[in-house]
Amino acid sequence: MPDLTTPPRDLVSLPKAHLHVHLESTVRWETLREIGAANGVDVPEHTGTFGDFTSFFAQNDLVRACLRRPADFRRIAYEFCADESAQGVRYAEVSFTAAGHGERLGDLAMPLRAVLEGLEAGEEAFGIECRLILDHSRRRSVERAWRTLDLARRHDRVVAVGLAGDEAHPGDPFTEVFAAARDAGLHIVHHAGEGEGPASIRQALGPGRAERLGHGIRILDDPDLVAEVRERCIPLEVCPSSNVALGFAPSLEAHPLPRLLDAGLVVTINTDVPALIDTSLATEYARVRDTFGYDDPTLADLAGAAVEASYAPFATKSRIHEEIDTWLAHP
Repeated sequence: MPDLTTPPRDLVSLPKAHLHVHLESTVRWETLREIGAANGVDVPEHTGTFGDFTSFFAQNDLVRACLRRPADFRRIAYEFCADESAQGVRYAEVSFTAAGHGERLGDLAMPLRAVLEGLEAGEEAFGIECRLILDHSRRRSVERAWRTLDLARRHDRVVAVGLAGDEAHPGDPFTEVFAAARDAGLHIVHHAGEGEGPASIRQALGPGRAERLGHGIRILDDPDLVAEVRERCIPLEVCPSSNVALGFAPSLEAHPLPRLLDAGLVVTINTDVPALIDTSLATEYARVRDTFGYDDPTLADLAGAAVEASYAPFATKSRIHEEIDTWLAHP
């Protein structure tokens, strides 16, 4: 339990890696209004977080409608670096639906190229290191998935590809795409075990070839699967506030995070859709600490697990691990 005689530490200072966050869901609302105005899209005043799936998808659609020009994509990537750095994030793997934007705008390569330019500028300005995961909605075609893979192969800064979206749509049609992705040296990260149960996780880890699980919180429904994932050291990208906001956990207090840790699973803390639910990575760590009574060593372990689960270069991992150790040694 934390020491209640001293004020809690500011968790911005905890060096962190961020593994599960969607770029389109990080856009500052004032930025969205400015981009929207430039592109003829009316963006209302920010009224708070969404209340149900309908409003959630409506906000996602609004963001996509605003993003049209290379400058738009460069700006949101640059501001992502600024905002993550301000939260103590040293390394981030941000997901981006590159092919979907490219098809929508009639230029498959432009959105990804512009995002990469924005990340490069942001890294230099804010001292953060970023890589990309190109995601593909399960609802969309296999042909688009192949286009996503083709984009990923072109850029060294893209470290992984994977499925996102409604898990009720099966992953099996994409098996050949992800086999080819592995052959190309890319990592595989699928969303699984959030909206659907253990079967979605088994598909992701088997035919889907996943090396990490986006969410994975329903793994506890299957003790045999827990044992397998624990033995294989498959990391879970857990997003507590997002799980609650989307109705996959009834409350933060009832979130399965403590049981996942107690089961010996590799757990990382993430935000998923921070701008849509008014959170940040430092806020998520603070909520976890305050809700479950985790002390500094536990928080440092969670931060270290994310670093180790990342696809960062060895030197980057070593540096951030050292920074976490320093943070822990100097309360």
